[in-house]
Amino acid sequence: MWGLVPLFWPLLKPAGSVEILANRMVWSLAFVGVAMLFVREWGWARELLRQPKRLGLVAVGAAVITVNWGVYIWSVNSGHVVEASLGYFINPLVSIALGVLLLKERLRLAQWIAVGVGLLAVLVLAIGYGQPPWISLVLAFSFGTYGLVKKKVNLSGLESLAAETAIQFLPALAYLLWLGSQGRSTFASEGAGHAVLLASTGLVTAVPLVCFGAAAIRVPLSTLGLLQYLAPVFQFILGIVYFHEAMPPERWAGFALVWLALVLLTWDALRSARAGRLALVRAEVAAAGVGAGAGGGVVGVEAEVEAVEVPGGRISGG
Repeated sequence: MWGLVPLFWPLLKPAGSVEILANRMVWSLAFVGVAMLFVREWGWARELLRQPKRLGLVAVGAAVITVNWGVYIWSVNSGHVVEASLGYFINPLVSIALGVLLLKERLRLAQWIAVGVGLLAVLVLAIGYGQPPWISLVLAFSFGTYGLVKKKVNLSGLESLAAETAIQFLPALAYLLWLGSQGRSTFASEGAGHAVLLASTGLVTAVPLVCFGAAAIRVPLSTLGLLQYLAPVFQFILGIVYFHEAMPPERWAGFALVWLALVLLTWDALRSARAGRLALVRAEVAAAGVGAGAGGGVVGVEAEVEAVEVPGGRISGG
């Protein structure tokens, strides 16, 4: 759904990007509100209101995701789908950079190399575009900052979206009312079908997020990380095949460098995850050996290691 969303935003013309964005905020809250009525869990909201610092972080998250949504809608409807897809390709690299700069995280060698290759890719693309790929950079840094804020706030996907759209709602509604008073709103002037499409921006925003949240608790994190590359891949393909955007050789070179950086990151993450699982199994087996004596220890280790090496990364009992 995230990969195919570039097909949706052009359907909302002649509405402008800001009007689409405001409708997305308003109708997302409406959809999430209905969903929350079924969930019937509001304790998180009361707890959030008692914590001003955490609430402030939610407001920051709402601000940066507003920038992200707005730039993305504008870029798709202005013929920059490929450049928008690049933003989500380089987002993992930006997240790593933010972790180093703000959280003082330490990088492994492969991660440093990936970041260096990513910086080289941005330089090559800047030469290819004749300017820095600002759409990609704004999307990557806004979404990277959003991820950082969500890490600090620690709310589920649905709860986070409810809190953020509640903050966005009044400014967005005020803008839509002002637009209507000026006779420039397309919601009522372009027919019922157009109004339904604008209202469905809430579904387009919330449904993939809810599905992602449901998947996150059912599949290994490594698999989830790999699946997230599908969205920019689909967007990139749509930009070239469906929207017929130009891809001169220097842009291909820049994208190839970004993909190389992502391959390095993925390889390093999978290797690190496997090493962590093996270490965990050895620790568990050692603890079991201390409790039960030496008998059967070797068989237990072999069984556990076989379980760890099953594709998909789940650790089975043994």
